[in-house]
Amino acid sequence: MKFKPLHDRVVVERLDSDEKTAGGIIIPDSAQEKPMQGKILAVGSGARDDSGKIQPLDVKEGDTILFGKWSGTEVKIDGKDLLIMKESDIMGIIN
Repeated sequence: MKFKPLHDRVVVERLDSDEKTAGGIIIPDSAQEKPMQGKILAVGSGARDDSGKIQPLDVKEGDTILFGKWSGTEVKIDGKDLLIMKESDIMGIIN
């Protein structure tokens, strides 16, 4: 990818959600919710604090994260559907 987000923004690729319920029922694509997990593909350099110093982000490329259902802005880069969001929209890192 040839896109680098600015400041405290990250580029996220959604991870595919399960197509079956725990009981084995197959969920059609039209009824599936958008997954709220993703993998970080690129990160910005960080936000500036009040004194002008750059504060690095707590996440890095390759991290698997959990984010809010309506977080980020959907974009298409190199034919992929991706999200660009601020680090504050990220709820946590999944280990």
